Amino acid sequence: MLLLSAASASAADYATLRTVRSPGGRSVFTLEKNETTGELVYGLTSGGRTVVNHGDLGLELRGVGVVAARGTLGKMDAKDIDTTWSNSFGEASTVQDRCREETLPIIPTEAGLPEVKLQVRAYDTGVAWRYLLAGDGTVTDEATSFTLPEATQVWTSTTAQGPITRQLISEVKGQVERPLFAQLAPDLFAAIGEAGLVDGARMKFVSDGAVTLRAKLAGGVAFTDSFTSPWRYVRVGGSPAALLQDSGFILNLNEPSKIADISWIRPGKVIREASLTTQGGKACIDFAAAHGLQHILFDAGWYGPEGSASSDATKVDLDPARSPGPLDLQMVIAYGKQKGIGVILYVNQIALTRQIDEIAPLYQSWGAAGIKFGFVKVGPQGDTAWLHKAVAKCAEHKLMVDIHDEYRPTGVSRAWPNLLTQEGIRGDEESVPNIDVLKTIFTRCLAGAADQTNCYFAPRVTEKMGSHASQLAKAVCIFSPWQMLYWYDRPMGSPGVGQAGPTKPVIQEVPELSFFDRLPTTWDETRVLDGHPDTHVTIARRKGDVWFVGGLNGNSARTFEVPLAFLDPAKTYQAEVFRDDPAVSTLTHVAIDKLEVNAKTVLKREVAAGNGFAVILTAR
Repeated sequence: MLLLSAASASAADYATLRTVRSPGGRSVFTLEKNETTGELVYGLTSGGRTVVNHGDLGLELRGVGVVAARGTLGKMDAKDIDTTWSNSFGEASTVQDRCREETLPIIPTEAGLPEVKLQVRAYDTGVAWRYLLAGDGTVTDEATSFTLPEATQVWTSTTAQGPITRQLISEVKGQVERPLFAQLAPDLFAAIGEAGLVDGARMKFVSDGAVTLRAKLAGGVAFTDSFTSPWRYVRVGGSPAALLQDSGFILNLNEPSKIADISWIRPGKVIREASLTTQGGKACIDFAAAHGLQHILFDAGWYGPEGSASSDATKVDLDPARSPGPLDLQMVIAYGKQKGIGVILYVNQIALTRQIDEIAPLYQSWGAAGIKFGFVKVGPQGDTAWLHKAVAKCAEHKLMVDIHDEYRPTGVSRAWPNLLTQEGIRGDEESVPNIDVLKTIFTRCLAGAADQTNCYFAPRVTEKMGSHASQLAKAVCIFSPWQMLYWYDRPMGSPGVGQAGPTKPVIQEVPELSFFDRLPTTWDETRVLDGHPDTHVTIARRKGDVWFVGGLNGNSARTFEVPLAFLDPAKTYQAEVFRDDPAVSTLTHVAIDKLEVNAKTVLKREVAAGNGFAVILTAR
């Protein structure tokens, strides 16, 4: 695809065709025409400051050429959206959707090209747009680009679970993941990505070596009768915290729930059953019931070697390389039901692709709570479409879903709320230190829920990652309606067999487990109080009248100052502060301080490099 870079022309060459303003006037999207080349471009300002300058538009159609890159503007449709909707499984129980939406027909000036409608939404916190096209065809590429100010710094990763690097936009190499977090100025930040990817090819970004990032699709997208692209968005904030705060942005760009009755969907905390035995399953259920967890997960190997095409996910047939057994899965599920604990089953995509239509009703009949999809393929249209159809099939049979590995969310969980979480994150399985967790929080977590497989007693916590108080804090800072806790740990009574290694680490009854015991996984309100991907973060979340706060520190000791102005000013609260203290004689060295606070209190804590803290605030 050959298009003249819009950024190479001077501002004097452009005529404004349409301006779309957000309800508060902060975000302004402009559609412009290069008077010399006829090329259509867009711009974005926020609070009068340039965010994107003359970005390209357009799609390439097989056998047709580039569409929506040139043309005239037809009669537009416009509407103001100002609604709220309830989110039972989110970071806030109520989400406001307030924007200006305009649909702009682009009439081609060249014979043989179809009309494309550019649908634009302008929110006060950013803009989004997508392409609408009638007829049949195949999109082979996309011309959309994002031209940012010079010296913009971006935080990039080439894979969904890879290390994240800060670099100048001109230094970006290869294809990098979305969402992409960018610092345009000391007080101007942006996140660029896609939303509503249901049946299409995933977008990544490539750099032109200067100041422009271009969309790069993971293959062609075939369509019949009509085509609606995923949304492309640019979110803007005055701080990293402001971007992370706006958790409803991507969800608002997706369809409302397709599940009429959501009463069976049960978020909560999950412990992995590592031994693949009846004894281990019952031990995990006993621990879950005693410690306020909601589910256990049987991981890979319960139906045979997960990488083998001959393994049958309709029956228990233990992988001998993972466990000697025995496992009576039906007995464990029944035992869990007696104690109010659900059982989730891991199934690799090798079996899922062959058997999803069979195992979804079967697992429902067994009484399973859900499925963790293993090692799913992502990127091309076929993989995207299959995955979301599989989620829908699970919803049909009242099964919740967690997606393993490289899948990153684009808000589809609004339409299918049984999709409670997904990985697509460099989590604890990678033994990441706090400084890398901070990068993850301000990049990957902009996309939505993230299953980061939280470790606690595993030696890697202090040998490679951070501290035990940090692990408590991460369960607050990284949102996931299903929180996998104690990932490499076993409860007392679980046999020392299975894929997670020997009997150690065994869960110890240390006092701070009360934090995990009481922790919710969905929230009524979230406040991102402070932070930056290079230094630290503090996040407060409320469920009912109780607040939970998590603070994570990077590579330098820091005094955290947390204003508690979000508390009800008419009440006093007890603050339980969980902090690292080498002087504490327990295995995990976590101290618990209790003090009285109110909305005027500024909670101050000295936090060592790589450490963290967590707080529970309960009204008296």
